[in-house]
Amino acid sequence: MSVEEGSSALPLPPDDPEVSAGLEIAMKWGAALGGPEQLKVAFEALEPQLKREHQIRLRQLDMQREAAARADEKAEAAAEREVRLAREKRQHALWMTGLYVGAVISVAMLGAGIYVAKDVWWLAIMLCGPSLIAMGKLYVLRRNDAQDIQTVSQGARGATNAAGQAQPPPIP
Repeated sequence: MSVEEGSSALPLPPDDPEVSAGLEIAMKWGAALGGPEQLKVAFEALEPQLKREHQIRLRQLDMQREAAARADEKAEAAAEREVRLAREKRQHALWMTGLYVGAVISVAMLGAGIYVAKDVWWLAIMLCGPSLIAMGKLYVLRRNDAQDIQTVSQGARGATNAAGQAQPPPIP
């Protein structure tokens, strides 16, 4: 009498080869061990080892998740560093451009003030006075205070008042 003939198991559907192959293997093991009692003892002895292997797999999966999370954090930190560096480069370029423009405007105002000083002294005072300092402060330091505007306007008024009261220079 074979194992298949003596079993009281329900017949399996013929369209599921995996299940039928698994049951066939289980029946052969059961017959080899001497019956269902020995198979139960073997499974009970195997159960702690399977639990340990399962715990090991869970720990490995947790470690993989943590490693992936650390890698994501590192990638995010690297991306933030790149963005910060790009922003700092743009900021530096902006500051340097302001410095160059301020220097050029200041030198141009100073040169123009010196050039017109012998003919139109009040314009030279306006170009080389508080307006020169205010323009330099605006472009180089990027600060614009209300006091600077008042100082420039007072200097311009003083220069035009002095020019209006001054007598024209004698013609040689």
